[in-house]
Amino acid sequence: MVEGRSGGPRFDASLRKAPGAFRHARGRCGGVPVDPASMSANGRSRRVGYVRVLGIDPGLTRCGVAVVEGAVGRPLTLLGADAIRTSADADLPRRLVGIERGIEQWLDLHRPDAVAVERVFAQHNLSTVMGTAQASGVALVCAARRGLPVALHTPSEAKAAITGSGRADKAQVGTMVARILGLDGPPRPADAADAVALAICHIWRGGAQARVARAQQDFARKVELARRSRGR
Repeated sequence: MVEGRSGGPRFDASLRKAPGAFRHARGRCGGVPVDPASMSANGRSRRVGYVRVLGIDPGLTRCGVAVVEGAVGRPLTLLGADAIRTSADADLPRRLVGIERGIEQWLDLHRPDAVAVERVFAQHNLSTVMGTAQASGVALVCAARRGLPVALHTPSEAKAAITGSGRADKAQVGTMVARILGLDGPPRPADAADAVALAICHIWRGGAQARVARAQQDFARKVELARRSRGR
């Protein structure tokens, strides 16, 4: 493991054992050391109403990762952003293990409350889709293993949440991410910026989506109870 330009951890597929802690420096992505005062005994945010989200932009060569903490209507804080990298020359199983270890170390460091992963959609390049889907599966397994809630957001959803347009390009997304977080410039690399956008999207929209899902479940439960009572 070596330190990337953003100050966050960068990984490759060598599968060497990485140090137990990461060094974070203030960089273009705004990565900062975690404030112990904001942490509870289990390492999660102690501020009432705030949520800490790990955003993951899946990919085999570069898997963007970022951690954002905040709440709707409140300032957002970027705790780290970078990309987990694997070599195209490595075997696929080793690359997937490298991605898994990288994600696990981000989970160990930041202890997020939820994970937001970009939803894979069909593209013309089938090999790219397959690699992205495989990396996405690894991310889902890492989150599920820890019992963390996982949300899948499409690129259009993330773009719309950040810029107001689901057709915004990467430059527009990066500019708005920097403005929202008060950074000097967009997070680098671009995969990290996409992961930041996913985390912000989940913080701003995840709560509403969760409420809608609970309402739908409650409605379905009431319908089922009414059906059973009529059947008696």
